[in-house]
Amino acid sequence: MPLVAAALINGLAELFVKNFYNNYGSFFVSAEVAAFVWIFIRVATSKKQQQVIKRISERKDELEAMVAARTAELTNQRNALEETVKELKATQAQLIQQEKLASLGELTAGIAHEIQNPLNFVNNFSEVSMELIDEMEAEIAKGDMEEANAIAADIKQNLEKIRHHGKRADGIVKGMLQHSRASSNVKEPTNLNTIADEYFRLAYHGLRAKDKSFNAELVSNFDEHLPLVNMVSQDVGRVLLNMFTNAFYAVHQKQKTIGGDFKPRVEVSTKSVPALPSGGKAGVEIIVRDNGTGIPDAIKDKIMQPFFTTKPAGEGTGLGLSLSYDIIVKAHKGTININSKEGEGSEFIITLPVN
Repeated sequence: MPLVAAALINGLAELFVKNFYNNYGSFFVSAEVAAFVWIFIRVATSKKQQQVIKRISERKDELEAMVAARTAELTNQRNALEETVKELKATQAQLIQQEKLASLGELTAGIAHEIQNPLNFVNNFSEVSMELIDEMEAEIAKGDMEEANAIAADIKQNLEKIRHHGKRADGIVKGMLQHSRASSNVKEPTNLNTIADEYFRLAYHGLRAKDKSFNAELVSNFDEHLPLVNMVSQDVGRVLLNMFTNAFYAVHQKQKTIGGDFKPRVEVSTKSVPALPSGGKAGVEIIVRDNGTGIPDAIKDKIMQPFFTTKPAGEGTGLGLSLSYDIIVKAHKGTININSKEGEGSEFIITLPVN
C-alpha cells in the first residue's frame, strides 16, 4: 500500500505539476525507495513473527502434552489416595473393634468373679430349700401344720434370695453382651451410678485375676440424687472401663516399683453440675482418681492421640483414651479434663450434659 501510494503520487505530480515534479523529483524517488524498504522490512518481520508463532504453537503443544500427562498422573494419584483412605478407614474400624474386644477381654475375668458370687448364693439357697422341703413333708406327714407353715415361709424367703441373685447374674451377663455388641448409637436415659459401680468392680476383679497378689482400696462416692443422663450406655461403659483399668494399672505399677507400705487406692465419684448463669448447661461429673504413677507433663497433651500409649509393647493399643475422647466429646458433647502429677497420681474428670 505505501508503494502504490508513492507511485500514484509520483505519477500525478509528473502529469499535473510538471515544474514542481522536476524541482523535487528526488523526493518522490526517495518516497518510492522508502516504500520498497518498508516492504522489505515488513516481509522480514512477518517471517520472524511466523517463526515465533510456530515456536509458540510447538511450545503450546508441548505444554498441553505435559499438562495432559500431569493430569493423568494426578488422577492416578487421587485414585490411589482414595483407595488408601478406604483401606485406612477399614483398618480403623478393625482397630476399634479390636480395642472393644480387648476391653471385653479385660472384663472376662472380672465377670467370672462377679457372676460366681450370685451363682454360689443360688446353689446354696437351692440346696437349703430342698432340705427344707423334705422337712416340711415330714412335718405335714406328722400333721404339724404350724411347723410346716413356718418351713414354707423359710422356703419362700430362700426363693426370694434365689430370684434376687439370679437377677444379679442375669444383669452381669446382659451387661457383658451389651458391652460386646456394636453400639446402636441410640441415647437413652441412664443411671450413671449403676454403670460406674458395675464397671468399677469388674475392672478391679479383672486385674486381680491376672495377679492374685494385687489388692487396692476401692472408694466410691455416688450422688444419690444424680439425674438420669441421655447417653449410649455401652459406649460410656467402655469409657469408664478404660478409665478404671488405667487407674488400676497405674497403682499396680507403682506398687511393684515401690512396694513396702504403699497402699493402692482408686476412687470413683459422681456429682451433679448446676447450670451456669452465663448459659452453661447442667450436667453430671464422673471423677476417677488414683494414687498411682501419674502422667508426666511432657506427654499430657499426647495421651488422647490415637496409638499413643505409655504401656509396654503388647500391653496397650493406644486407642483407649482416643476412643474415650471421641465418645465423650464428639458423640456426647461432653468434656474430659485431666489433673495429674507425676509420681503422685491422676484424676480424670468426665462431664456429660443433662438434657
